[in-house]
Amino acid sequence: MSSQRDYYEILGVARDADGTVIKKAYRKLALQYHPDRNPDDPKAEASFKEVSEAYAVLSDTEKRATYDRFGHAGLRGAGVDPGFANADEIFSQFSDLFGDLFGFGGGGRGRGGGGRRVRRGADQEYALELDFLEAVHGVQKEITVPRYSHCDACDGSGAEPGSSPTSCPTCGGAGQVVQGHGFLRIRTACPHCGGRGQVISDPCKECDGNGRVRVTDTLTVTVPAGVDTGLQLRLSGRGDVGDPGAPPGDLYVHIQVRQHEAFKRNGADVLVEVPITYPQACLGGEITVPTVDGEAPLELPAGTPSGKVFTLRGKGAPRLGRRGGRGDHHVQVVVSVPKKLDKEEEELIRKLADLQGGHVAEKGFWKDFFDRISG
Repeated sequence: MSSQRDYYEILGVARDADGTVIKKAYRKLALQYHPDRNPDDPKAEASFKEVSEAYAVLSDTEKRATYDRFGHAGLRGAGVDPGFANADEIFSQFSDLFGDLFGFGGGGRGRGGGGRRVRRGADQEYALELDFLEAVHGVQKEITVPRYSHCDACDGSGAEPGSSPTSCPTCGGAGQVVQGHGFLRIRTACPHCGGRGQVISDPCKECDGNGRVRVTDTLTVTVPAGVDTGLQLRLSGRGDVGDPGAPPGDLYVHIQVRQHEAFKRNGADVLVEVPITYPQACLGGEITVPTVDGEAPLELPAGTPSGKVFTLRGKGAPRLGRRGGRGDHHVQVVVSVPKKLDKEEEELIRKLADLQGGHVAEKGFWKDFFDRISG
């Protein structure tokens, strides 16, 4: 289960801390609560998971931005669950970092520093384009994603059915060899088996001994209401398969929202421009305006100026994050000026101009003017 404590508080860093400060704080706490240093201490293991969860979010630019803006609820709304089931999952995700902390092999429990290093599956990415109203209301989308999966023929071993991989004679199955340079000893991947710890004399014909094949998954993505361009959804375990015993990667769905012909967004607020007539602006009255939920009535007061903005509270897009609720719907009215008038309309407007003392072009002025200069 994910922690509900503030991630910055967990790591003991300021909210404007940079990546270097965050990494340094995590390294210190990971050393303090590491399971190998606190055997049979469930409180230490819980703290180890908690600080790792905080680091998983704050070390990722996009996750951190979502958390800063929307909190824990925003991460859940984006399909992100940064929690870890156990310590081994943490070692797998942060294998490079733990390699630096505890030596090659990830520092995982029971590895003794010399076990074969298993690699987590690679993450995959998918760009999902949505219509404006789909993003506002939420939608389910079916997508197809290519990825690597375990070969069914050899059950991921890479060996032809009926045969089995054998332990690498060079590294003895460790996947690593130690090279000495004076007093310096360096562990590197075994050059004979490529770090797998096993060699295959009879490779599987389906996967050429790789133990995995390219497949295409068809998935249903549930997009929460209120998403916008730049938001990222995480589908846990939907990336490439990892080494045997290692977790698969994740699938990250990047949201891109198409522009709408009438609506514009500013966060959870929606803006629309609505034309009104001059009589409506002068006399007022009820008009119908478009919203993301359909049409809604709007009462215009007499003497409404062009450009006036009216706000319909709670009629905008849903808010992601801890606040919940919805934004507002802003309606900007603009007086529409007709390009052509019929005879009766022109006479009425001229009478209004006379009453108001307005200076307008005389009727037929330009026709008479051109007749005079051309005659």
